[in-house]
Amino acid sequence: MGRNTAPAVIIAALRLQQMDTDEPMLVLSADHDIADVPAFHAALSSAHALAAQGFIVTLGITPSFACTGYGYIHCGDAVLKGFGVEKFVEKPNAAVAQAYLAAGDYLWNSGMFIVKPSVLLAEALTLCPTLLKQCQNALNGSAKDLDFIRLSVAEFEQCESISIDYAIMEKTQKAVVVPVACGWSDVGDLQSLWQANAKDECGNVKQGDVLAMGSHNCLLKADSRLLAVLGMEDIAIIETKDAVLVAKLNQAQQVKELVATLAGRNELSHQREVYRPWGSYDSVDSGPNYQVKRISVNPGARLSLQRHQFRAEHWVVVQGQAKVHVDGVDHLLDANDSIYIPVGAVH
Repeated sequence: MGRNTAPAVIIAALRLQQMDTDEPMLVLSADHDIADVPAFHAALSSAHALAAQGFIVTLGITPSFACTGYGYIHCGDAVLKGFGVEKFVEKPNAAVAQAYLAAGDYLWNSGMFIVKPSVLLAEALTLCPTLLKQCQNALNGSAKDLDFIRLSVAEFEQCESISIDYAIMEKTQKAVVVPVACGWSDVGDLQSLWQANAKDECGNVKQGDVLAMGSHNCLLKADSRLLAVLGMEDIAIIETKDAVLVAKLNQAQQVKELVATLAGRNELSHQREVYRPWGSYDSVDSGPNYQVKRISVNPGARLSLQRHQFRAEHWVVVQGQAKVHVDGVDHLLDANDSIYIPVGAVH
């Protein structure tokens, strides 16, 4: 379940505290593109020095145009190689964004920051103590699962769904911002994804099994089958095992609204491909009284020992070699071998 960024960051800080380290932690979005890596590293170095002194440091991107898709940071007085944060401002309209660009003391809010765990947790105790307690409960109820820490679902559900900006950054007196010009994009929509990737001679970004004819400036991605496109321009077509999206690139910001209308649909809540510590499985087909899964087990990994009260299973090895345990007996299976798992068998 999603609980926004504040619970995730606070729990990470709590986990580092458990590991007895207070080195500044770097918080990054899962999706961003950095064109100038040395400039990015230089900014991180400056931010690290400020974080070591007890500041909560955010990276502010030097604006290259009047963007309406990002929040902004208004810079205050200089602090070493950064600036105090005068205020955070929401995504502006075009006129306001142009005014910010002309003023010269506004930066894009990248959502990236560096802070010592102890500093973040001290601010959380002051600014959002209830959320901090909820996060502590979720971590205290966690369990180790191979390389994963599985939080208590019941406790994590109680965490407030709130961003780190709203919970701490917009309230703290310890925020400073380090400017960076590194050709950054948060790759937050389909148009920025198109801009960030290599294009063919017609301006198309093609990923997967894609055939494009008479088409220009398109984002075309195929995950599981042939995608054939004819006579299209400035559109995105994204094919996955779960669904297909077709949209104009200039309407990319509205995809989030489209996804919101899918509430209740199985494609939103149960994706075909599911990842586990031991590998993954793909739900190939299902119907009354049956389901078919393609299971990929990492080399040397194993599924947990289990027993099913109401179903039998047929396992077929399609690639590799598997040792299958059934009711106390180990069976070695090669490609094209199969085995039957009766109802109630420990396997």
